[in-house]
Amino acid sequence: MPRTFTLVSVSIHAVVIGGVYIAQTLSNGPLPSLRDALAFADPTIRPVVIVDPPPRTPAPRPETSDRSVSPDAAPLDAPTTIAPETGRENEKSPTRSPGPVTGVEQGAGVTTIDGTIPGATAMPEPAPQQPIHLHSGIQAPRKIVDAKPTYPALAQTVHQEGVVILETIIDAHGTVEDVRVLRGYPLLDQAAIDAVRKWRFTPALLNGQAVPVVMTVTVNFQLK
Repeated sequence: MPRTFTLVSVSIHAVVIGGVYIAQTLSNGPLPSLRDALAFADPTIRPVVIVDPPPRTPAPRPETSDRSVSPDAAPLDAPTTIAPETGRENEKSPTRSPGPVTGVEQGAGVTTIDGTIPGATAMPEPAPQQPIHLHSGIQAPRKIVDAKPTYPALAQTVHQEGVVILETIIDAHGTVEDVRVLRGYPLLDQAAIDAVRKWRFTPALLNGQAVPVVMTVTVNFQLK
């Protein structure tokens, strides 16, 4: 019994709700009035007009003279005729002909009074070669002129003996250019330097060429 009552109640509510929905769907009310767009209804707003920009005028090309055109440039216009080949088309025409040299007769092999060629530039002198230290690839210089040192009197008085070691720079001709004491004694150093400056050597050779070198020499001071 309760179950039947529930089914009947649900059916009645469904019929009522469906009828209300159908009635609202089928009813025709008044339609809303049409309204103009704001942009076209307002008289104070002006329409936007798109105007194409004017075409760009190309800038005038600067005039170029014939002097700035390279003679090797290709022609822009086609030739009307074909000239016969001479075999000298690749030769550049001189811009100006050299004039005669004042005071000198023109001709092949003619030079000025001092023996120089007109228009020739003097070659710069080569920089002097720096001395190099002796190594296995250099033929060492050989002493050909010897000079005995003078034993200082003060060194003899105090019985000063010893070996003075000097570093020398020998030029490409075998002359001693500079002397520097590496190890020595204050009473003997100057006498050793004066003696070594008088020495002469054969030139040092590198690949058969004379070169300046740095070489170490010794001077022995010994009392008899």
